[in-house]
Amino acid sequence: MTNGDTNGTTAGPLLAAHDLVKSHGRTEALRGARVELRAGEILAVSGASGSGKSTLLHCLAGIVRPDAGSVTYGGERLDHLPEKRLSELRRTDFGVVFQFGQLIPELTALDNVALPLMLAGTGRTEARARAGEWLERFGVRGQEESRPGEMSGGQAQRAALARALVTGPKVVFADEPTGALDSLAGEQVMTALARTARESGTAVLLVTHDAQVAAYADREVQLRDGAVAPLEVTA
Repeated sequence: MTNGDTNGTTAGPLLAAHDLVKSHGRTEALRGARVELRAGEILAVSGASGSGKSTLLHCLAGIVRPDAGSVTYGGERLDHLPEKRLSELRRTDFGVVFQFGQLIPELTALDNVALPLMLAGTGRTEARARAGEWLERFGVRGQEESRPGEMSGGQAQRAALARALVTGPKVVFADEPTGALDSLAGEQVMTALARTARESGTAVLLVTHDAQVAAYADREVQLRDGAVAPLEVTA
């Protein structure tokens, strides 16, 4: 692993966290966590429930600020940026997928996927056309006008992946993306995510407690008691 360069070049990490500390009340979720993500790689962060995996992802995605330590993306200190700039990065450079997808229940699958494009200024017609292409890419063709409650869990999660990738982000943060799915649906979701990320050159930070899910990654680190274990395991 390259440690010195954090400017987003091929020589160094695209995203890097150093010595992160984060507490929720009296509970210390992160205790000096360090991790680096290279451009185009899929990195799995594994660990037991309560080990701090989701907190680490939220800090890396700029959703929450660490109490101490640094998060650097493309030469910018995310933990120092104003919320307006963080919101911009989440619209343009970052995509996020949660365990339960968090699709907007009142919108169709097509409009859920088109929404990030429209928020970024793309016209409705073009946004819906591109959204349809991404739904087909993730194998959800025929569900364009279905609402999340009318879709299977696997279909809804693949629609959530399409929404996360439709803007062409440089990094996708996936927080237990198969945690609410059965094994077959989970395999379909991970196959689609890994294939699409590699085709588009998108880096993926994948948080999971499932060894079968972590096996889709290029590299795996383990989080224990809020710190990254010293040994990295090549998947």
